[in-house]
Amino acid sequence: MPTIEIREATPADFDDICALNLADVQHTSAMDRARLGELHALAAYLKVACINAAVSAFLLAICAGSEYENENFAWFAARFERFLYVDRIVVAAAARGMHVGSLLYEDLFRYAKSRAIPWITCEYNIVPPNDPSRRFHEKFGFREHGTQWLANGSKQVSLQAVALGGR
Repeated sequence: MPTIEIREATPADFDDICALNLADVQHTSAMDRARLGELHALAAYLKVACINAAVSAFLLAICAGSEYENENFAWFAARFERFLYVDRIVVAAAARGMHVGSLLYEDLFRYAKSRAIPWITCEYNIVPPNDPSRRFHEKFGFREHGTQWLANGSKQVSLQAVALGGR
């Protein structure tokens, strides 16, 4: 049985995080070490999930009020006063089905609740579709609050949020 540990990410994890992101870049956005360093400085939450001590997933989230320049973050900022925005969650292909993503989200929900943050927000692609992400977020109670086109009209995202009051 593998040992799964959720812990704070450190700069020593950055190469592993960037490699995970690159492997799933069609569902996220490009991120090198320099960009990850910038996002880490803005992040309220950056944790990794390690399976048998190997980084196998990560989740990066940014709190409302941050100086983050991102179209999706800006969309939520215009509609929600206090929220935690999931910028990206990536699980290694070999770790899928081991509930690593769920463990990270459960930890994120505890983090948000402990700080009285009422909303967790995110987006996922609907054009082209990312059905695994849709199913994953539905399981956690996320609901669509809008959509928007990005990347010169080549990608459409579903803008999702879940209220933490009832969880």
